[in-house]
Amino acid sequence: MAARQALFRRAPERPELDRLLIKARAKKLTDEEFAEQRVSFAFGNAPESSKITKDSARLAARKNRVFAD
Repeated sequence: MAARQALFRRAPERPELDRLLIKARAKKLTDEEFAEQRVSFAFGNAPESSKITKDSARLAARKNRVFAD
């Protein structure tokens, strides 16, 4: 039960982290930044043994579009 005690304590104050989180929440992504995040996500989740490169992920992201209703 001793291992669970840490869950009940308050997190330490981290004013610099809090400031950065507030700044990040307020930032709006541009379409280019959002597209690059999709590329990064696809590349980062590709198996290491695959031949997927960032450029091939970028090309696939341009060709494949997601449409919202």
